[in-house]
Amino acid sequence: MGDQFGKRGLTPLALFAIVPVRLKSAQLQRGCRIMMSRALRLLVLVAPVVVSSAGAGSVWAQDDEIEAMAAALKDAAFTLQEGLKAGEREGQPISAQFEIEDGKLQISIYTVKGDNFSEVVADPKTGAIVKTEKITDTDELSDAADQKEAMAKAKTSLLTAVDAAVKENPGFRAVSIFPDLQDGHAIAEVTLLQGTTAKKVTQKLE
Repeated sequence: MGDQFGKRGLTPLALFAIVPVRLKSAQLQRGCRIMMSRALRLLVLVAPVVVSSAGAGSVWAQDDEIEAMAAALKDAAFTLQEGLKAGEREGQPISAQFEIEDGKLQISIYTVKGDNFSEVVADPKTGAIVKTEKITDTDELSDAADQKEAMAKAKTSLLTAVDAAVKENPGFRAVSIFPDLQDGHAIAEVTLLQGTTAKKVTQKLE
């Protein structure tokens, strides 16, 4: 459902699109999963990037993983926003993303309830919750703790932030959202996709 790189926006030296992903070593052994962890939140694409004045970057992706995600999303009626709503059943959503595991598209939502962190997995076609698992992996717990810290300062929900990002970028759909602290202030990094064009935007949560 944090990452890796320069997460403060694209620069002329970057020349890549940022796509948050969580990388789970245990799950890599079970199959191909398009995810990135908080230490890997970016995917470098060998393609030109267009940087807007607002600092958001869009790219005509040539990477196989991005193309696979774009193809899988064509049959997904369920949105990231609906995934966040589904995650609320298990606690406060602190991040969410579409991902491909073992060739199947799903939505992963990290939630927190008290001091406990869980990953909620939803079916992108029906919206049904497939499973809910307590997060125990050390790296994932670190990611979740950082996300919880950012959300503790937030005055705006992730759902509201995603809605705003989609509204400001007609034709794009949200594929991931990760909260973070920037200069002590809560923000959310939202990755959007339109076809194979990826764009990362930042939304204020305070």
